[in-house]
Amino acid sequence: MGSSPTSGTQVIHTLSGMGQRILHRRLSSASARLKELQKELLVVKDQMSHLVDDAEDLSLRALVSETPLADQEYREAKRHADTIVKHHDQLVVEIGEVQAKIDDLLDRMKESTR
Repeated sequence: MGSSPTSGTQVIHTLSGMGQRILHRRLSSASARLKELQKELLVVKDQMSHLVDDAEDLSLRALVSETPLADQEYREAKRHADTIVKHHDQLVVEIGEVQAKIDDLLDRMKESTR
């Protein structure tokens, strides 16, 4: 059962190297996800701008015309605008979570190299 004093150290370094690879893989995955979310957010912001503007226009039209059809068009446009605003807000939250995960991974990588 003889083990040299360095054998334990070598195992720790090997595990540390494996841990580093895992951290790098997770960091790479999180970075890719962040890029995807940021691209999606740009598209959603553009869509949101148009849908919110359309809903505001239809609101004014419904107010002026006072017809059931105009009111129905406004309510539908408002529903679409509310949905895209909710999706936008969810993306912002998810981006924040992914950024926090990336920060945590970077901190762990930094700690493991000390």
